[in-house]
Amino acid sequence: MTKHNSTIFVRGLRVDASIGVYPHEHESTQPIFIDVSLDLGDTPTPGNDRLNETIDYEAVANKAKALAKEGHVQLVETLAERLANWCLQDTRVRTVTVRIEKPNALAAADAAGVQITRMSDGP
Repeated sequence: MTKHNSTIFVRGLRVDASIGVYPHEHESTQPIFIDVSLDLGDTPTPGNDRLNETIDYEAVANKAKALAKEGHVQLVETLAERLANWCLQDTRVRTVTVRIEKPNALAAADAAGVQITRMSDGP
């Protein structure tokens, strides 16, 4: 069986979320953009062309949206940690990188946000 290094990703997922520390950020939602990259390490090449042989990026996107909509979060770091922790529950994930951008956070910048990288404790 052939093995390969595989990375699953979701880039630029737009979600309207209640996020931020300022009073006006508690009153309404704002757009955020989420990027997730899952390093699966040395994995077997899918032999049967079936979704269960890899990680479903739609499931990752849906979880990111669900976490963002659970309720108000003050820090983008908190949301990023929650998503990273969920991704690491799959034992195939060796490393996860989550990036969250708030395009309306700073008037003079395209976006502000956070990027975190977490590694699994597994083999």
